[in-house]
Amino acid sequence: MAERIDYEVKPTPIGPDAHQELERLLQGLHEQGVLRFANDLVRSQTELAQVLVDGLGKESTLNAIQNLSILGMALARIPPEDFYKLVFGLKDAFVELDRHTPPKDSGDAPGVTGAYKMLRDDKLWASLTPIIEAIKVFADRMGEPADKPITKWSGKPTEN
Repeated sequence: MAERIDYEVKPTPIGPDAHQELERLLQGLHEQGVLRFANDLVRSQTELAQVLVDGLGKESTLNAIQNLSILGMALARIPPEDFYKLVFGLKDAFVELDRHTPPKDSGDAPGVTGAYKMLRDDKLWASLTPIIEAIKVFADRMGEPADKPITKWSGKPTEN
């Protein structure tokens, strides 16, 4: 009786293999000048590295990086629908402010009777209440002692 032959059928290639893709990528990088730029970058490493280290070592650069990361953390916590309302609410508010900006020669102030009418305007108070509450929350936040932002975000204490 004949011995059984183990034969595995190779899958039909459905696209370029990894080596062909790598060659294509390398050719594309060469054609776009990315490889030349990378070569020049590597060959000038001491001067470039010195410029980068000097730039990144400044306190103002570190502050800018930290501030951008804090902004990113804050934006990550705001749901898009709330951020949409905030941004377009601010836009509409500025348009309304611009529309109601009195001219330079607008005349006299509304006086006591005008102020009294404003105090009795329920719609005005309904509009001002959320703004006043928001200012209170903002003032409370400004009164808190400053901690490292990552501590506030993650809840893990950081060492100085």
